[in-house]
Amino acid sequence: MPVTAARSGRLADLPVLLVAVVWGSSYLAAKGVTTERTVLAVLVLRFAAALPVLMAAGRRRLRALSAVQLRGAGLLGLILAGIFLLETYGVVHTSATNAGLIISLTMVFTPLAESAVRGTRLPGSFLAAAGLSVLGVALLTQGAGFTAPTGGDLLMLGAAVARTVHVLAMSRMESVRGADALSLTTVQLGGAVLVFAALVALPGTGASPWSAAAGFDGGDWLGLLYLAVFCTLFAFFVQMWAVRRTSPSRVSLLLGTEPVWAAAVGIAVGGDRPGLLGLLGAVLVLAGTAWGRSVADRERDVAGTGTGDGKAPAGGGVPESGAMERA
Repeated sequence: MPVTAARSGRLADLPVLLVAVVWGSSYLAAKGVTTERTVLAVLVLRFAAALPVLMAAGRRRLRALSAVQLRGAGLLGLILAGIFLLETYGVVHTSATNAGLIISLTMVFTPLAESAVRGTRLPGSFLAAAGLSVLGVALLTQGAGFTAPTGGDLLMLGAAVARTVHVLAMSRMESVRGADALSLTTVQLGGAVLVFAALVALPGTGASPWSAAAGFDGGDWLGLLYLAVFCTLFAFFVQMWAVRRTSPSRVSLLLGTEPVWAAAVGIAVGGDRPGLLGLLGAVLVLAGTAWGRSVADRERDVAGTGTGDGKAPAGGGVPESGAMERA
């Protein structure tokens, strides 16, 4: 590889790695600004702040979407809304460390689901990696002793399953093929915001966005802006920029370090104390997901080579779940 190309690749790596750090810290940021009564309000405020920027940046491509593509993106937006609801309610009821590590199970759930849908078999090494990750989560949720997982842990597990459904839906829905990433993300987030707004308008679902905003102090506003600007807008646009200067696999690999940063931020900044069992579980989750991801990527590369067209099977991409559910 020429020196200039290698240097360009490294320069592209740094912003993508920063996105992984930002996403890893997003669990602690969301936990700091959200309570059980303000989950829906915070979701409305966060994404309503980001949507106008996305719409302005991609207005021409949005107009080019067909009615079929709009309906497909809208359906994906419903799944996306479910992901955000599970994640945000989950992080309120568990630690930031647990949230970031449990959600990383998407990395092993997705290839397992793809294999089941396609009727193919995954290698034994991947199944071993998946088992290691599951064991790690079991230990992680025990903290300093053996207890039932918290409701927040189970919600984060549900979010990991929902992310997997979202990935498979994006890869297999014919209606959204050919839609550019920015337009697809914008319509999905718009649909999700409509779901949140409809839910928060129902009696007994928590504070309204206006009352929640009125109760925010300076730290809350900083946390909300961090989620909207850095964890949503910055992250999406960096991915779009980086994938044009490097490979989707390289971007996906770097973003795969998100759970490492989630654990680091939760322990170092959030004061999480998972105990010896929890620390062992965290190590097993990180090792299992990294191992499983590498095995799945090798299988995807082999399958892509075997097709003769140089394309990876559906489901590979940037990153696995794209900007969509991590926006």
